[in-house]
Amino acid sequence: MNADTSIVRTRRALLATAVLALAAGSAAAQAPWPAKPVTLVVPFPPGGSSDVLARAITDKLSQSLGQPVIVENKPGAGGTVGADYVAKARPDGYTLLMGAVHHTIATSVYRKLPYDFEASFTPVTTVALVPNVLVVNAKNPATDVKALVAQAKAAPGKLTYGSNGNGTVQHLIGTQFSSQAGVELLHVPYKGSAPLTTDLLGGQVDMSFDTLTPVVQHIKGGKLRALAVTSSKRCSTLPRVPTLAEAGLPGFDQGTWFGVLAPKDTPKDVVAKLNTEMVKIIQSPDFRKRMEE
Repeated sequence: MNADTSIVRTRRALLATAVLALAAGSAAAQAPWPAKPVTLVVPFPPGGSSDVLARAITDKLSQSLGQPVIVENKPGAGGTVGADYVAKARPDGYTLLMGAVHHTIATSVYRKLPYDFEASFTPVTTVALVPNVLVVNAKNPATDVKALVAQAKAAPGKLTYGSNGNGTVQHLIGTQFSSQAGVELLHVPYKGSAPLTTDLLGGQVDMSFDTLTPVVQHIKGGKLRALAVTSSKRCSTLPRVPTLAEAGLPGFDQGTWFGVLAPKDTPKDVVAKLNTEMVKIIQSPDFRKRMEE
């Protein structure tokens, strides 16, 4: 075999290898989604409404997609740390965000965010509309909103209310409550509902306007007292608790929406599949029962 023949054969072998590699890469690129685990980022600590909703969805979504769907908690800065992480993730459908009304509020609260909320995400589906409730520790002598307002007026700037962080809906509701009731409250931001509820139970903060999910069991257990819901209608879970409008703050109507978002430019067919499967789960009797509980 001469040198020229050897070189030709070597080139042919390399060419064949390259063709096979390209074919394999093309097949991998066209592999049906999902071909690996999916991560749903919750921008708050475990235990809050975002976390509970996310885990309720992922339990069923893992089955319908045939791949694990993992909840990853990335709390901080009123939910914006987790949102920034997802905004910068590869738009391939494998990294999603459990978004909430907090993220739309944050755009007006923070002077500069590392992402553009409207431009950085593609909506997948709304998951739930959860009522917020004004609660105090059961040891607080206030048994209604009028008595709580009287407490606050007697000690301006002394009564504290906790929230899930600056720019969250709890922060906004507290601000609106202070304005309408004509009182001065001290805002205490937390990273999420779990640490906030712990301090509320321990008496480190006086009240909160959190979503129903993290506090309802403590209300029913007698450790926390619900004074009013912040929505325009009473909540079926707490039918005896009045609305803030009924309690003397007319027109008060604030709640919290939660929804799943994907990074911008996520393939439309992937978003459509996620939407289809999630809507099936959200509308299922099992999911609705779990949410009511």
